[in-house]
Amino acid sequence: MTMETRAETEHQGLTVRQRIVLAAARLLEEDGLEAVSTRAVATAADVPAPSIFRLFGDKDGLLEEVADHGFKRYLEMKAELLSGDDPVQVLRDAWDLHIRFGLEHPGYYGLVYGQVRTGHLPQVGQRAVTGLRGMITRVAAAGRLRMSIERATQVMHSAGVGTIITLLSLPEDMRDLRTSATTREMVIDTLTLPAPKDVGDAALPSRAMSLRTALDQDDTAPLSPGERALLGEWLDRLADGD
Repeated sequence: MTMETRAETEHQGLTVRQRIVLAAARLLEEDGLEAVSTRAVATAADVPAPSIFRLFGDKDGLLEEVADHGFKRYLEMKAELLSGDDPVQVLRDAWDLHIRFGLEHPGYYGLVYGQVRTGHLPQVGQRAVTGLRGMITRVAAAGRLRMSIERATQVMHSAGVGTIITLLSLPEDMRDLRTSATTREMVIDTLTLPAPKDVGDAALPSRAMSLRTALDQDDTAPLSPGERALLGEWLDRLADGD
């Protein structure tokens, strides 16, 4: 039984909007994105096809809500990781959660990350990146980041998405999760520093990001908006070695 079928049996009195989203989600998980046509969704939800356009605007609007539905629990679990004391271990745990979700729910994952559109990432994907950025900011605040927060976020996000897509492209019996573990440790080693007492010559990037994080969290510093922006740019350049 899929996640959507369970949800459908557990909830009574669903609105038309909820019925449509659950029907589309069920088709996505069972038969893939190609099966999620407006006609098929309307039939599965037992609603007139025009209802989809009235409620969601178009098919893309519907798929955005289906993605939100599928990623909801993943994002909740990701937020729960922030309670961890070691920010670098939190990154490891977040990586493993991301990989597990992508492999267990390839339909949802492909809906968000597999439909490449230049300059566009679905809103739920943007929220996932925002959560990752928050985790990396904690690493920076602890003085353990080797580069700017933005560059580190892009590196880890790109590596995670690439790992899942690579694994999904293989038959299930050929997927070696050691690939994920090896990539994870390579990324962590690239992004982070040892505890401050062992930093040594690599201290400047971490100090730059620690100051950047402190300034972002403190509105009382006697700097104009322009000065803040310029200082932030300088600190990012120091962190990235540009």
